[in-house]
Amino acid sequence: MDFLQKNLANSRGYRLIVQIHMSNNKPEKFSAIWSEKAPETTEIIYVGDPMCSWCWGISPALIQLRDHFAKEGITYKVIVGGLRPGGGDPWNDQMKTFLKHHWEQVTEKSGQPFGYKLFDLESFNYDTEPSCRAIVAARPLVGAFEMEFFEAVQRKFYVESEDPSNVDFYETICQQFEIDFSVFKTQFESDETKEKTNVEFDLNRKWGVQGYPAVLLSKDNQLQYIAQGFSSFDSMKDIVNQLMNTKVKREIEY
Repeated sequence: MDFLQKNLANSRGYRLIVQIHMSNNKPEKFSAIWSEKAPETTEIIYVGDPMCSWCWGISPALIQLRDHFAKEGITYKVIVGGLRPGGGDPWNDQMKTFLKHHWEQVTEKSGQPFGYKLFDLESFNYDTEPSCRAIVAARPLVGAFEMEFFEAVQRKFYVESEDPSNVDFYETICQQFEIDFSVFKTQFESDETKEKTNVEFDLNRKWGVQGYPAVLLSKDNQLQYIAQGFSSFDSMKDIVNQLMNTKVKREIEY
């Protein structure tokens, strides 16, 4: 007996796999299973960009949030945002002043450090696609430490003022996480990873995310905001607890 599989995707992003069991080239029976994730999964979803300064500011609180709710069986997922894919903004005094102002605000609110050597460069393309793609490339290699890898990329950019568009930027980070750099490099430069990265850019825009960081709770097949912009661990924890105690009408669209 053999079987064929047909995938039926609904508008919520879940996928129903219908298995058609074949015998003598004729369908004998049918069975169906949910793939990707079951509709009842409760999950914290972080939509962020490694080159978003407020994402750097919120990073420690997010790791704390992930670890706190992991004890309650709530999973944690990262979706890369795509703040400035392709870049193209003029690297001039106006741009540098704009960035410096935001970075100072982030330090004031979060205590996160910044280095400012980046502003000494005569030219720089603030293209956030490569750093986002690095997160997607590293995901299967780092497993549960995706947020730590994300944060290491942020630190090397914001504190050490190095350029994430250069693949060699990631070599020391790969060493830190005991990743074979040649494997990471192949993943990073592949068309498949570029496509997956763009899919995540499109996905968060379809969700209506308009700024980063965005932290969402997926519960009862609904997405609800935990935070839009910078927030503290305590504030996000309280909102998750409130949302977990709120009954949401269950809707599954086929």
